[in-house]
Amino acid sequence: LDVKAMAIACAFVWGILCMFLVCVANILWKGYGQAFLDMAASFYPGYRGEPSLGQVAVCTAYGLVDGAVFGAVLAWIYNCFAVAKRATAAAD
Repeated sequence: LDVKAMAIACAFVWGILCMFLVCVANILWKGYGQAFLDMAASFYPGYRGEPSLGQVAVCTAYGLVDGAVFGAVLAWIYNCFAVAKRATAAAD
């Protein structure tokens, strides 16, 4: 897997499609996803789970970074196992 591409894809999915959309939906529909946003506030420093545009920006930024790191690590681990499997198959 391309580590950079996976990092970008996961950053998009987690940062934009998940965190951003839930934060905006929480502003539009009071209380929507509040339990999820409260959970995110427990591990994203500076994010308080409040429905405001500034908090949407903070949550989205954390989501983008979090998703990118997760995607890069996931692709790297996958590639390590894939290389090990190819080496084992070539030895047989």
